[in-house]
Amino acid sequence: MLDFAQEVETTLEQLRVPDPQRSGTLVRLVGLTLETRGIMAPLGACCEVIGQHGHRIEAEVVGFNDRTLYLMPFTDPVGVGPGDMVRVMRNSGQVRLGDGLLGRVIDGRGQPLDGRPLPELPDQMTLFGSPLNPMERGPIKSILDVGVKAINSVLTVGQGQRIGLVAGSGVGKSILLGMLTRFTKADIVVIGLIGERGREVQAFISESLGDEGLAKSVVIAAPANVSPVLRLKATHMTHVVAEYFRDKGLNVLMLCDSLTRVAHAQREIGLAIGEPPTAKGYPPSVFALLPNLIERGGVGRHGHGSITSIYTVLAEGDDASDPIVDIARASLDGQVMLSRTLADQAHYPAIDLNGSISRVMQTLVDSESLRQANRFRRLWSVYQQNADLVQVGAYEAGTNPELDEAIRLREQMVMFLRQDMHISEDYDVSLSNLKHLMS
Repeated sequence: MLDFAQEVETTLEQLRVPDPQRSGTLVRLVGLTLETRGIMAPLGACCEVIGQHGHRIEAEVVGFNDRTLYLMPFTDPVGVGPGDMVRVMRNSGQVRLGDGLLGRVIDGRGQPLDGRPLPELPDQMTLFGSPLNPMERGPIKSILDVGVKAINSVLTVGQGQRIGLVAGSGVGKSILLGMLTRFTKADIVVIGLIGERGREVQAFISESLGDEGLAKSVVIAAPANVSPVLRLKATHMTHVVAEYFRDKGLNVLMLCDSLTRVAHAQREIGLAIGEPPTAKGYPPSVFALLPNLIERGGVGRHGHGSITSIYTVLAEGDDASDPIVDIARASLDGQVMLSRTLADQAHYPAIDLNGSISRVMQTLVDSESLRQANRFRRLWSVYQQNADLVQVGAYEAGTNPELDEAIRLREQMVMFLRQDMHISEDYDVSLSNLKHLMS
C-alpha cells in the first residue's frame, strides 16, 4: 500500500515539475507564434526547436491553451516545420549577475554583443525581480545632480525618482538622454536600448558614453530588428541588473529608451496569442506590464541604494493623449516634456516647462528655491500663452504687469534653459543662476 502511494505521489510530482528532457512536437506556425503539443512547460520557459536537418532555434513559452503551448522564437523560424521536435531547456527565467558586467554590452539573454568573452558572474537572480514591500522602501530625500541646468533648477530630481522624457520623434530625446548619462552623478549607470535603430547602439556607446562612461555602465541592447520576446527580455534584464546593484547599496541611474517600444513588443506578443485589442490596438497586458516595470525602480529597502529611472516615451504624432503617454504619466514621479516648436528654433535641450513637472521637488528643495522655480515657470507659461499677441504687436505694454515682466526677461530665460550638449552645469551653479535671474 505504501509503495502504491509513493508511486502516485511520484507521478503527481512529475506532472507538477516537467522533466526538461521530455520532448513535444511542433504542429503549427501562426503569425509570430509556434504551436506545440506533447510537452509541459510554464510561461517564460525557454525551449529549443530542432529541425529535421539539424536546424535549431530557441523560443519562449508565451501562452497555452489546454495542452497546446504557444512559443515565440528568438530568431526567424526559417528551417523548421511540422513534426519537428521541441524540448524544454530551462523552466525559469534565471540570469547570472556580477561586477563583471560593468563596461559590457549584452543582449536580453545576457550574451555579449561587444565581441569579448562572457565574464565570470557569481550571482543569480530571477529575470522578473522580486517586489518590495512599499512600507520597507526608503523615502526620496536626496537631490540628484543631473548636470542639465533646466532640470536641476526648475524640475529638481531626487535619488530614486522615476521620470519620463516625453516627446514626438526627432526632437532630441536621445541627445538629452546622452547628456543625462554623462553628467549625472551616480555610482552605476544601466542603459537599456530597446527597440530603437541598430545604428544608434554603436553611436550611443561611442559618442554619448565614451570609454570613461562605459567603464561604470552596463548596456543592454535589443534593436528593432530582433524578436519582440527578446526585446521584452532585454527590458527585464535592464531592470534586474539595476536591482542587483541597488541591493548592493549603490545609487543606480537606469535609462530605458524607450518605454513605447517596450509597449510595442508586448502588443506584438499579446495580439499574436489572441488578446483582444483595446485603446489604439494595445491589448490589456500592455497596461499591466508598464506599471509593474516602473515600480521596480525607486529607493531600496530602508533607504539602502536607489534606482533613479529615466524612461523615454514616444508621443506618436506629437499626441500628448497617446495611451502609453497617459499610463506613463500616471505611473511616474514626473515628466519632462520636449517641444517640437523649441527644437525647430534650435533651442536645445527642447524642454518645455508647460506640462513638465517633478512631483518630489517640493520635498527636496528649500522654500525660497521652490518659490523662484515656480515664478520662473509662471513667467514662461504666461509668455507662451500670449506669444502670438506679442509677436504681432497687438499687446499694449502695461496691460498685464506679469506679462510685461515675462517679455522683459524672455531672452534671459531662453538663454538660461539652453545648454551645450557637451557642457555640464552643477546643481549649485544652476540654482545660483536661477536666483540671480529671478531677482
